[in-house]
Amino acid sequence: MKRRGRKVPSTGATGGSARLSRRQFGWMALAAPIALPGEGCSSSLPQAGGLTDLEGLQVGHFTSQKRPTGCTVVLAPQGAVAGVDVRGSSPGTRETDLLDPINTVQKVHAILLSGGSAFGLDAAAGVVQYLEEKKIGFETSRAKVPIVPAAVLYDLSLGDPKIRPGRSDGYLACLKAGPGPVAEGNVGAGSGATVGRMLGGQGAMKGGLGSFALRVGDLIVAGLAAVNCAGDVYEPRSSRILAGARSPDGKSFTNLAETLKTRPPAAAQGQSTTLVVVATNAAFDKSGMTKIAQMSHDGMARVINPAHTPYDGDTVFAISTGRLPNLNLAQVGALAAEVTSEAIVRGVKTASSLLHYPAYCDLEAAQ
Repeated sequence: MKRRGRKVPSTGATGGSARLSRRQFGWMALAAPIALPGEGCSSSLPQAGGLTDLEGLQVGHFTSQKRPTGCTVVLAPQGAVAGVDVRGSSPGTRETDLLDPINTVQKVHAILLSGGSAFGLDAAAGVVQYLEEKKIGFETSRAKVPIVPAAVLYDLSLGDPKIRPGRSDGYLACLKAGPGPVAEGNVGAGSGATVGRMLGGQGAMKGGLGSFALRVGDLIVAGLAAVNCAGDVYEPRSSRILAGARSPDGKSFTNLAETLKTRPPAAAQGQSTTLVVVATNAAFDKSGMTKIAQMSHDGMARVINPAHTPYDGDTVFAISTGRLPNLNLAQVGALAAEVTSEAIVRGVKTASSLLHYPAYCDLEAAQ
């Protein structure tokens, strides 16, 4: 199967920013996608359901108007049993220890995914504030304490790195949260996401945020992914590269799986990360949800190559609304891996181009 010869539109990947003046390289340039065929694929891609297919879950985004960054919150006001599995070597997380099956707290009230690298963890405080105002949290003798695990991705390469999601932005994401269809593409935690940075950022492409759901009878398993990986992203059935590292002329994929056989990567430490939330109405305890989070990473590895690298902080949260008892754990875990793959693919397919980062739909339009 030929992958190296697939053409990609050339957008100055080897010197796009160098051609801009300082004035041009401001947020006004960042705010609008570059003029390539297509305007993102989210409008043409069929709806596939998402995390909000599960009753009791709400999703909201904050998308910065100052530079490409943002955060995405998954609210579970009635609480949800949760597990987590971290496999990237450069994670930035908050309150993941609480999800260990041996620890006391049994339910979370929100999950936050954020841009801004470690700085973006500040946005979780805004989610806590929102939930406290709603009197939602873990009951203690003096107060209800909201439980909000969080994870961040690195998007500081686009625009002013001092602009990153903070407390007020996490709060705004909660205000915008609802049970309706999940917005995808260059929104929330996917705003500044890029893919294929393993050979350096100049040949990378735009990533984004995607969501996908499966129904099997009354069982629902859904995923949400912010795709910001160092590796290439593949279509899971054809093994065709959808987005990733491009050649110096910007016209073809380097194919990282092949390139790494002859040269080492050039990616900077800790400057990628794919974040996932999988959710189900199947009722399991924290041990079961931890296993589902582990199995979901198989779905990530099916469509990202390489995955779980020293440069990524790949993290999967798994949550259960607990409405459907007596389900088979292996079945739900296998479906969770599938929705993870599909959410990641939708994250790149719904993304829009930005500066010298072309998107998947630009590639398709150029064929």
